[in-house]
Amino acid sequence: MPNKKSAKKELRKSIKLKAANKKVSNTMKKAVKTNLKQISANDKSVKDSLSLTIKAIDKAAKKGVIKKNTASRKKSRLMKKVNNLK
Repeated sequence: MPNKKSAKKELRKSIKLKAANKKVSNTMKKAVKTNLKQISANDKSVKDSLSLTIKAIDKAAKKGVIKKNTASRKKSRLMKKVNNLK
């Protein structure tokens, strides 16, 4: 446990930030998994939910949960899979 007042405050801050980051990360992961399930089932409605997934990925990148290039890579791979659906 922290002894100093500033260390205690920093611990409180880090716990709150971790919870916020976890929420953003979980939202993004759930959206990606949903899209991948739709793709594997050859569901044509995947294009509708793709915009929500891209929005979640961009939000995670903006908040610093994932890096910018990681977000670009995830979006690119998803789009490639969606475009290959016929």
